[in-house]
Amino acid sequence: MRSNRVFRSGRSGKRLLVAAVLLLGVVPGAAAAAPADQVESVTTSGWVGTWAAAPAAGVAGTDNGYPNFSIRNIVHTSAGGHEVRVRLSNAFGRTPVLFGRVTVAVAAGPDTPQAVPGTMRTLTFGGDGEITVPPGADVVSDGAALNVPRDGDLLVTTYTPTPSGPVTHHPLAMQNSYFTRDGDKAADESAAAFPERTAVWHYVSGVDVRGHGLRGSVVAIGDSITDGANSTWGANLRWPDQLADKISRHLGVLNAGISGNRLLLDGGNYGVNALARLDRDVLSQSGVRTAIVFEGINDIQQTPHQADPGKIISALKQIATRAHDRGLRVLGATITPWKGWRSYTPELEETRQAVNRFTRTSRLFDGYIDFDAVIRDPAEPQRMKPEYDSGDHLHPGDKGFTAMADAVPLPRLR
Repeated sequence: MRSNRVFRSGRSGKRLLVAAVLLLGVVPGAAAAAPADQVESVTTSGWVGTWAAAPAAGVAGTDNGYPNFSIRNIVHTSAGGHEVRVRLSNAFGRTPVLFGRVTVAVAAGPDTPQAVPGTMRTLTFGGDGEITVPPGADVVSDGAALNVPRDGDLLVTTYTPTPSGPVTHHPLAMQNSYFTRDGDKAADESAAAFPERTAVWHYVSGVDVRGHGLRGSVVAIGDSITDGANSTWGANLRWPDQLADKISRHLGVLNAGISGNRLLLDGGNYGVNALARLDRDVLSQSGVRTAIVFEGINDIQQTPHQADPGKIISALKQIATRAHDRGLRVLGATITPWKGWRSYTPELEETRQAVNRFTRTSRLFDGYIDFDAVIRDPAEPQRMKPEYDSGDHLHPGDKGFTAMADAVPLPRLR
């Protein structure tokens, strides 16, 4: 069983220096292209996304999957409700995966696989207690009655009894989850049933809730900056998390960031390109009303470098057009400063500036967030303010993420 690359004990890697970043944002901007009745309406099904993590790749060395494993994923909610359902993904599997049992419960505290007594729910899929998911497919469970807290932790546990693989995962969780190799423990409330720790999310890609007054969700698609790289481990201080803390309790906030992700090229563990994953990670989310698009820096800074701003802008136009076709409000975000990062050059900086000029002036977006203006150093605008820099000159730290969340105009999301 090769698990050393995924299931890691201890907390090494709490400060992750990720080689690429893509961002998302919002600031009042140009003309609205989506009809107001569409973006203001309550989702017809009543389901609203409260948490999401974009599937990025298959875990290396898991062609046989994790047979007989129970994996307890800890996920952090944005919106609360009285009913819950879970989304599971076999997007990067090459064989069907059998989920023999799937459960959800309220966590007894931060960073623990212990469930609050009496909150454990065994989920069904079309009334069945197990489900086989074909390669490349996603599934959603039936709803289960549960008082889901706003801004709290849930435990989503999967039991996979048979071989299958590779295992679909999201590699940068910035928090712990737990697992056992000792069979079906999915319904156990006790933390003792899950003695090993992992730093990634496996299989689970979303959680939806239903509740009184919920109006919909906001989805941020981006890279490692949206994914929360270099934020404090286990503190839920990614900028979408902090936005959720400020936003109306009637809206969920979903994080579709993948570290290293690009608009135009696929990238292994960095996920497929943003255009290819837009339907799955943004447009199909439950109750989505607004998409925040914060991508582009990795196309510029990663090898091969994309120095032509026109190609990046073309991809952003496609995302906005496709989202508008689904009736969504679309908010663009300017790319943040990166001077001091290892691949920075003045020539590539000109590409970033050209893309940002488009974001600020284009009437294709319904508004924009000027993340660049918020966190740049006035004395040297190509750099981040020192107090916002995590230290690698590409990724903001906690204070930088706070400034980014503060920059989002909340009335544009309501």
